[in-house]
Amino acid sequence: MDGHIAIPVWLFILLIIVTCIAVLDRVLIPSTRWFIRRRINRVIDEISTRLDIEIRPFQLTKRQVLIDRLVYDPKIIEAVQAYAQEKKIPREVAQAKVITYAKEIVPSFNAYLYFRIGYWVAKKVARLLYRVRVGYVDNEDLAKVDPKSTVVFVINHRSNMDYVLVAFLAAERTTLSYAVGEWARIWPLQMLIKYMGAFFVRRNSGNRLYRQVLERYIHMATKEGVCQAVFIEGGLTRDGCLRPPKLGLLDYMLRGFEPEKDRDIVFIPVGINYDRTIEDRSLLHEIKPSAEKRSGWFIFKTVAGFVFNNLFLMTQNKWERFGFACVNFGHHISVGRYCRENGINFSAMDRETRFPEIEKLSYKLLDSISTIIPVLPVPLAAFVLMENRDKWITEFDLKAQIYNLMEELKANGAIVNVPDKSREDTINSAINMLKIRRMIIRYDGLLKADPDMLDVLSYYANSIAQWRQAQDIKVSGVPEIMEAQEEIKDISRVKKRSVPAPS
Repeated sequence: MDGHIAIPVWLFILLIIVTCIAVLDRVLIPSTRWFIRRRINRVIDEISTRLDIEIRPFQLTKRQVLIDRLVYDPKIIEAVQAYAQEKKIPREVAQAKVITYAKEIVPSFNAYLYFRIGYWVAKKVARLLYRVRVGYVDNEDLAKVDPKSTVVFVINHRSNMDYVLVAFLAAERTTLSYAVGEWARIWPLQMLIKYMGAFFVRRNSGNRLYRQVLERYIHMATKEGVCQAVFIEGGLTRDGCLRPPKLGLLDYMLRGFEPEKDRDIVFIPVGINYDRTIEDRSLLHEIKPSAEKRSGWFIFKTVAGFVFNNLFLMTQNKWERFGFACVNFGHHISVGRYCRENGINFSAMDRETRFPEIEKLSYKLLDSISTIIPVLPVPLAAFVLMENRDKWITEFDLKAQIYNLMEELKANGAIVNVPDKSREDTINSAINMLKIRRMIIRYDGLLKADPDMLDVLSYYANSIAQWRQAQDIKVSGVPEIMEAQEEIKDISRVKKRSVPAPS
């Protein structure tokens, strides 16, 4: 019993490794999973008591189960068969593509990560960069929304910060599932975004099989009541104006909707605006006719320089936030009620008759968004500067015109987010922000918009320009803001010239 057995060193090391793996597999990993699940379940129980729209069972279902449901959906099976015949490939090859698409699209929602980490990070980042405000929300209107309905927040898209801002502000009411583009498919961002409940979309994919898989996933999520957020323009605005609506995601949600049988779908318009959009110049660069595509190195260098400059200002206690970031929530639109009032059943329509009706509804949503986009100090100042871009004015006149514009827009129903108690300081800060960004030139005590910065000023002015157009407000002797946009295309190519003395 007390004898010895000699074994090679390599075999001894192998036995140690196998033992460690067994301990991990049978003891440590199961107990860690139990601990994590317990924490997640505790968070879900706690959060469910205060959310207006509860977390749906669909979101808590294991990801592999959702993938299997999607892959073996009857319509997907039909699409696989048709695709295989069209491309003359084995059915197994087409099925493998579907599995790849499903794994790419289906998220892996984690309530603990969403509420304990994601919410905290979003809150800190948003408040670090901006003075965050909810300008308008009608709680009585939102209280009328059936808690069992599928709620879809329909949002204008001004910045990539929109994801962070809306998720942070809506976290007290519900969780949000976003459609994100391929820009987010980098490790570890891809994994984090999936845990936050977002799903990836190949926005310009012409692959019918992929589009069918995406459609069936959105249909499943909508039918199960998952709260979603949709950027109705389909991408970031390049010039500050609202873009025409994209119908793809709305069509996926509505094409199978039966108002008398299905869970109601409720759209809530959301308007977002910023005093400063971090990527404003990059967005404007993309629409210049002669713009060259920027290299990855240039983008990295620009971003790194921007971050370093702001960190340096922080260390010198000279850094200031980028003004206001404001979100307004509009009145809800029930699709069930809309269908009954207009005698529509989307599920009974073919594509030719359904698309015009969806387009009509999408423009109704876009109009609702346009009326609740916040009017902020910097867009107000930019608008006045664009109106006076051909003449020099005093700072007193600039402020007076901003005040008059504020009152004019308020009288016509615009939601102006300029606090009355600190109105003068707020407008001063907005003008100073434009001076620091060199959008205003000064000469002998007079001010004027820098001719080389008219495109950026127009970008901010366009966020509130719809109020002048919608209300048909005319200002004698002042060119329309949209006419200025046409001139900007030429001005952007003009070299910086010396400042003329005012006449």
